[in-house]
Amino acid sequence: MKSALFLTLPLWMAATPLWAQDCHLPVRDENDQAHYGCRRANDLQVPVAVAALTDADILVVGTLSEPRSDLAYPVTRIDIADHPGARLETALQQAAGLQQFRRSDARTANPTSQGITMRGLGGNASSRVLLVLDDVPQADPFGGWVSWPGYDALNLARITVRRGAGQVTSGAGALGGVVELDSLQYRDLLSGRLAYGSRESVDAKASILRNLGAGSISLSGSYARGDGFVPVVKGQRGAVDRPAPYEQAGLALRAVAPVSDNTELQANMRVFTDDRDRGFDFSDSQNSGVDASLRLVNRTAGGWQWSALAYVQIREFANRFGAIAAGRNSVALTLDQYSVPSTGLGARVEVRPPLSDKAELRLGGDWRRTSGQTNENFFFTGLIPGRSRRAGGQSDVFGLFAEGSYAPVDSLTLTLGGRADRWKITNGFRKEVNIGGTVRSDDVFADRSGWEGTGRGSFALFLNDEVKLRGAAYAGWRLPTLNELYRPFRVGADATAANELLAPEKVRGLEIGADVEAGAVTVRATAFANRLKNAIANVGLGVGPGNFPGVGFVAAGGVYRQRQNLDAINSKGLEFEADYRQGPFTMSARYAYVDAKVDASGPSTLLDGLRPAQVPRHFGSVGVAYDAAAFRADVDIRYVGGQFEDDINSRNLDDALTFDAGLSYRVFDNLRLELRGENLLDRQVEAAVGSDGVVERATPRTIWAGISVGF
Repeated sequence: MKSALFLTLPLWMAATPLWAQDCHLPVRDENDQAHYGCRRANDLQVPVAVAALTDADILVVGTLSEPRSDLAYPVTRIDIADHPGARLETALQQAAGLQQFRRSDARTANPTSQGITMRGLGGNASSRVLLVLDDVPQADPFGGWVSWPGYDALNLARITVRRGAGQVTSGAGALGGVVELDSLQYRDLLSGRLAYGSRESVDAKASILRNLGAGSISLSGSYARGDGFVPVVKGQRGAVDRPAPYEQAGLALRAVAPVSDNTELQANMRVFTDDRDRGFDFSDSQNSGVDASLRLVNRTAGGWQWSALAYVQIREFANRFGAIAAGRNSVALTLDQYSVPSTGLGARVEVRPPLSDKAELRLGGDWRRTSGQTNENFFFTGLIPGRSRRAGGQSDVFGLFAEGSYAPVDSLTLTLGGRADRWKITNGFRKEVNIGGTVRSDDVFADRSGWEGTGRGSFALFLNDEVKLRGAAYAGWRLPTLNELYRPFRVGADATAANELLAPEKVRGLEIGADVEAGAVTVRATAFANRLKNAIANVGLGVGPGNFPGVGFVAAGGVYRQRQNLDAINSKGLEFEADYRQGPFTMSARYAYVDAKVDASGPSTLLDGLRPAQVPRHFGSVGVAYDAAAFRADVDIRYVGGQFEDDINSRNLDDALTFDAGLSYRVFDNLRLELRGENLLDRQVEAAVGSDGVVERATPRTIWAGISVGF
C-alpha cells in the first residue's frame, strides 16, 4: 500500500485552496451567460454548476438545471470553500441530524460501519440516505456503506442535502434523504494542499485542470496516512492494544467534451485504495475500488432537455476479526473474510419536455444491478482455518418515474411525483465446507421479486420575498443489501448472522417547515414524522459460550445476533439551521432533535419501545468564520447526545462536545500557510462499547500544519 504514495507525487508540486466569495452561485441571464450574484430561494434561474473560486475561469458543466420541486425540500447546501482541508465526511456534519452509524471517521472505523442516515431511522451500517455523485449512486454495491476515502481525490463544486423520502427521480433507497455531490470543472489551474499532523500523519491533495479547445480535462489525486492512535481508552488497555494506522489514496480523472451547442459528454473515472487497522492483531481491512461513468447532457434553452447515464462500480474488500481474551493480553483469529468482490452496474435516462413557464415535467427511468459474494475462513486453530464459507447473490431494481410541478400563481408551487420499481433478488447461495474434508452445507436460496412504489406530494408557498412555507407527504423503500442478506460479521466477542429472507424496508412520512431569508440571515426549520416498516436491525438472540447458526462459536460474554426485520421504527423530530453571512464574516447554527422508538413483536419483542441503536436524541453545531483576502480563521463546535451501542439499550455511549479550529494566511498570491486542529480540547468521544464494557474512542486531538500553492 505504500506504493500508493507515488500515485500522487507528480501532483504534489502545485496546490491552492478554494477561497469563497460572498455570493458565489452563478446565475444565468436570458442569453445563457453565467454571472455571479446572490440567489434567493424563490429564484428559478438556478445554476447548472457551482464553484467557490475567485481567480479561475469557470467552465459551466453538470446536470440539468435544478427543478421547481426543489423549492419544497428542506435543503442544505454545503460550500466546500467553508471547510478547507476537511474530509467529505467532516463537511457533511454541517447538515443537522446527518450521521454515520458510528462516531469514528474513516481513519479508524471499520469500513462496514460507515453507512449514513438521517431523521433517526437507525438500523445497521447500510445507508438509509442515498449518496450520488454526478447522478451515480455511491453506496458500496455489496454492503451499502460509503467508502469515504474514495472521495478525497475529487474536485467537488458543492454538496446538496435534501431531506425526506419520496425523491422519485433519485432512485430507490432514499429513506432519510439524498446527498448529491456535483463535480467541479474549471480551466487552466494547478492546485493542491500538503499537511503534516499529529502521529506522523500526512494529508495531501493536488489537481491539474486544463481547458482543451471547447472542452476540459482534470486529473486529481489524494494521499493520506498516519500511525494512528490507540482506540481503547486509557485504563482499559491490555497487551494487545496498539495504535491503529491507516493509509489511503485515490486518483480521479474527468473529461468534458461538447457534442453540439447544447449537448456535452462527460466521462469520469476514479480509483481508490484504503487500508485500515483497528488497533490490535487481526483487525485489519483492505478496501479498493474503480468507478467509471459516461453521461450525456442536453440543455437546450426553451426546448427538450435530457440526460443519459451509464456507469460501472468494481469493489474488492477484505477484513479480519479477532477475539480478545479477558484482560486483553491475547487475541485469536476468528474470521478471515479474505475476499469480498462486488460489482455495481446501472443506467439512467431523464427527459424534460418544454412546457409553459408555470409547469415542469420530468420523465425517466433507471436500472441498478449489484452482485457479489463473501469468501471467508473461520473455525481457526491458531492461524489454521478449519472451515470455509462462500455466500452471495445478485439484486436488480428497474424503475420508472414521473414528477410534475405547477405554479398556479407566482407565489405557490405544487409538486407531485411517483415511481414504480420492480426488484429481484437472484442467485443467492451459501456453502460451508470443512477445509480438506466434507461439505457441511450447500444452500441455494429461492429467487424473490416484487413491486414497490415511491411517491411525494409537496407544496412551496411564498408569503413574501423573505418567507416561504413548505410541506410534503412521502413514501419510499429500500432493498436489503447483499451484505445484510448473506455476510455474517463480528465485533469483539459479539457475532451477527446474515438473513437471506429479509424483506424490503418501507417508509411513510410527513414534514412541514419554513424558510426565512432576510438580508444576510437565512433560517430553515422543519418538523417531521416517519414510520419505517420492516426496519432491518441486528437483533440479539442469545449469549455465549456456544455454537450458533450462521456464525459458529461465540465466546463467553459475547452476544449472538441476527439481522431481522422489525415491525417498525417510529421517528419524529425537528431540524433547525441558521446562517449569517456579511462581508468576510460567516456564522452558522445547526440543531436536530430526534425522538425514535422501536415497534417490535415476536422474536424481537424485547426491543419494543426501546430506542434504536446508535441514534442520539440531540445533534448540534455552531460555526464561525472570518475569511478576508489574506487571512482566514474558523471555529466549529459540535455536540452529539448520548446514544445506545446495542439494540436492548444496555450499553450507553456518553454525549460528546468537540472543538475544531483553523487558521490560514496568504503569504504571496500563490502561497498560503495553514494551521488547523481537530478536537482541540481532547475530549473523549466514545465510538463503541463492547459486551465486556471496554470503550473505544473516536479521533483525539489532532494538529495539522500545511501549505498550499496555486498557479
